[in-house]
Amino acid sequence: MFVPSFYRAPESSWMAELIRGNPLALAVTSAGPDSGPFATHLPVIFDPEAPEPSAAPDGPDGPDGSEGSGGPLVGATLLGHMNRANPHWAALESGGTVLLTFTGPHSYVSPTVYEVTPAAPTWNFTAVHVRGVVAKLETMEQTLSVVQATVRAFEDRFGTGWDMTGSLEYFRKIAPAVGAFRFTVTGAEGMFKLSQEQPGEVRARVQDSFEHSACTYRRETAALMNRLP
Repeated sequence: MFVPSFYRAPESSWMAELIRGNPLALAVTSAGPDSGPFATHLPVIFDPEAPEPSAAPDGPDGPDGSEGSGGPLVGATLLGHMNRANPHWAALESGGTVLLTFTGPHSYVSPTVYEVTPAAPTWNFTAVHVRGVVAKLETMEQTLSVVQATVRAFEDRFGTGWDMTGSLEYFRKIAPAVGAFRFTVTGAEGMFKLSQEQPGEVRARVQDSFEHSACTYRRETAALMNRLP
């Protein structure tokens, strides 16, 4: 992903925060020259047994302004799962490279907000692309561990505190159809395009228009703009 320097995350923690807040990833792998890539939407969490990824140091900038190979998230561990009936699971190989993409708050910016002419519309958006090595987890206990960790993470952040205890036997019945994996991050780039290239007064008008919108994504985008240095 090409990331101009002024759209870089102002702090390393923004990338991990976006993943936690928007955990439905698009997993992409190459299927070979004759059949094109595989792409599957699936839930992904940080491994609760691994160190916090936000503690990783920032690395040097790459030649295109993206994170260098020693940047934040590198070395972090993610957990995910998909349906074993999905052909993507059969094509997935332990030790292979996978790209996970996460999309955060985003919204269209109308030129009317700029109050200048000439002007051009654009789209403010936030995204994180994570590259890494996948390891398929084949045992029942490993699969159940990933499923339970995912439930805990999502109930804590998005749910109502549902207690899964009474459903554990049901989990065991459906687990054979679940393909779980561990993912070790080898590189990551974050794009936080939030009108940084605009003059301060224009950026303020964009933020204000988002803050007073009925659209949740627009208000979330405004909240991120408010946190910019």
